[in-house]
Amino acid sequence: MIRHQVSGVRRQGEGFTLVELLVVLAIIALLVSIAAPRYFNSVEKSKEAVLKQDLSTMRDALDKYYGDSGKYPDSLDDLVSKKYLRKLPVDPITDSATTWVAVPPEDVEKGGVFDVHSGAPGNARDGTPYSSW
Repeated sequence: MIRHQVSGVRRQGEGFTLVELLVVLAIIALLVSIAAPRYFNSVEKSKEAVLKQDLSTMRDALDKYYGDSGKYPDSLDDLVSKKYLRKLPVDPITDSATTWVAVPPEDVEKGGVFDVHSGAPGNARDGTPYSSW
């Protein structure tokens, strides 16, 4: 008995040919090669946005600390212990809360931390070093 294949319908037990699988894999590879650069670009962009927000939050806490006590904290941990911050944020570039660089004030008697910068090496997408933010 001869079975005829109706167009578009496969008989039970038949699989895809190697050529069909290669065509599908080539299409998938093409789509991934288009999407991957956009994905990684958006990840870097979001890390930079989080870094800017974290720096702004810590600088605001430093200003509030100075406004309340008349001097800057001796360390960033003082912001946490005095409840100006719940915890030190994690630097999204270095994935660590210990890489923040504390900048002392010009007058040493005013405390130990006037400003804070990222300790991340390298440059941002706009070419400026992370350490200058």
